[in-house]
Amino acid sequence: MQRIIKILSLNFFVFLAVFGTSKIFAQNEAVYPNRPVTIVTPFSAGSGPDAVLRMVAENLSQQWKQPVVIDNRPGGAGLIAIEQARRAKPDGYTLLQIDSEQLSALPFLYPSRKVVPMALFDPVSALFRTPFFVTVPNKSTWKDMQDLINAAKKNSDAVSYGSWGVGSPGHLGGKQLEMITHTSMIHVPYKETAQLYVNLSAEEIQWAFASIGSSESLYKKGSLRYLAIAAKQRHPRMPNVPTVAEANGPADLEVDSFAVVLAPKGIDPKLIEKIHFAITKATDSEKVKKNFDAFAFERLTWGPQEISQQGSAKARIYEKLIREGNIRIE
Repeated sequence: MQRIIKILSLNFFVFLAVFGTSKIFAQNEAVYPNRPVTIVTPFSAGSGPDAVLRMVAENLSQQWKQPVVIDNRPGGAGLIAIEQARRAKPDGYTLLQIDSEQLSALPFLYPSRKVVPMALFDPVSALFRTPFFVTVPNKSTWKDMQDLINAAKKNSDAVSYGSWGVGSPGHLGGKQLEMITHTSMIHVPYKETAQLYVNLSAEEIQWAFASIGSSESLYKKGSLRYLAIAAKQRHPRMPNVPTVAEANGPADLEVDSFAVVLAPKGIDPKLIEKIHFAITKATDSEKVKKNFDAFAFERLTWGPQEISQQGSAKARIYEKLIREGNIRIE
């Protein structure tokens, strides 16, 4: 009898050791995150999107009590970062920051790569949106958008615009203006954004789209001038700059870019909700909002559904522009 009791007692403790440990393990797995989280980004260290992301990551680290590491993978129009992130498990420990052009234009710019970010990743949370201004040298004789359009209609070979690369918002925005106004202009892509605006101020090109963050220093020096903002409303940082419509241009010209955070396809919807809540809380902190303001970024609080809707809307615009403009990077 005593032997039977000993056997039962031993089995009971074995049961506790096995199933008790399993329960603890399951509980630990349910607590996210219980180890470092990595956010892969195609933006180089020190850039505006990178600087803002680091502020968000710092806040997330404080919320989660875990390190949040930024993995910069610039180059390849975002493809390098996308490939790095897509190989990760859909467990929330690897996330991806990209902009709306990498999200929506890449499939049409690189059709043979068959990289469709909206199919490879699940949307998690939006970060910010950047509006763009039609910018000219301060010595330009153009006073409004109609002057620019008339010059392009008169002689397309005489009007050139610059951008920070083929397929960038500056390039696609210029192509959009051409199509709306039935004009043709010369596109000049630059590898370095800073050089683009230095050359613009020196009148080596006639105009370019620019964000406040990338052009404000030259604007304050009096080297550049904003003809209009390609948006429906004026910007609070530049209240004296008219919208394109107010500057006698096409009212339907809107050029902006937004940045979002994605996760490898298949992540648990409850985990998406948790990460979205944490990111929204981070971007609502005074420290991060001041950082947004410094770069003139508009804070966004979109969840997965709105990111999908906005990404699809951009994709429809970009598909038409890229197809009709015969734009290819490959």
